[in-house]
Amino acid sequence: MPAAAPTILATSMGFHARGRGPYDAAPGPVVDLAVELAGSPEQPRITYLGTATGDDPARVASFYGAFAGSAVRASHLSLFPMPTVADVRAHLLAQDVVWVGGGSVAALLAVWRVHGLDEVFREAWQARVVLAGVSAGSLCWHAGGTTDSFGPDLRPVTNGLALLPHSNGVHHDSEPQRRPAYHRLVAEGVLPAGYATDDGVGLVYRGTELVEAVSDRPGASAYRVERGSDGQAVETPVRPRRLA
Repeated sequence: MPAAAPTILATSMGFHARGRGPYDAAPGPVVDLAVELAGSPEQPRITYLGTATGDDPARVASFYGAFAGSAVRASHLSLFPMPTVADVRAHLLAQDVVWVGGGSVAALLAVWRVHGLDEVFREAWQARVVLAGVSAGSLCWHAGGTTDSFGPDLRPVTNGLALLPHSNGVHHDSEPQRRPAYHRLVAEGVLPAGYATDDGVGLVYRGTELVEAVSDRPGASAYRVERGSDGQAVETPVRPRRLA
């Protein structure tokens, strides 16, 4: 049973470290939410795309390890050196949830477009496959945002898939450049108005409208950021619902 409406879960959170190594992960509560948004299937089909880190095999293995022994039917789609499935479109449309990892959003968007995934993801979204992800996997669904894809100084990315017409800021509280850079780019009109997330926070969209923010930790928030009448950025907190 697909999601009730086209749904995107865009986050600054994801899997939790178990503590037995850098790639030993467990699904965080946001993954449970993604499955719930997909209609709570008994054996949810979740596929992982690690394009933003060059399809790092250690991260792929970590994804499978996170679901070992569970009812989740885990899979992955890597694009280097060639797609790991024969029919990329059919694979993505067969999922309940697509989870996109963090890394370089600029590289992710370029590679996806070479493979025609920009069109496939729009079709999957309209077919009510839940599209989800963290960091680059959050930015990619929006019109644009701030990125360190080009180096340590943040720059705008303005060629997101734009399934969502808003801009997006991630890691809003944990990386010192993020908030001022996002504010400046929205104030200058380089980026449209949008939403930012502290670490531990996610945004749930149905269609193109934000319906709620969620969090897996206390004290974290989401924010609406828009250009005020004085030409400055205006930030308004969006209180998240705490996930169990």
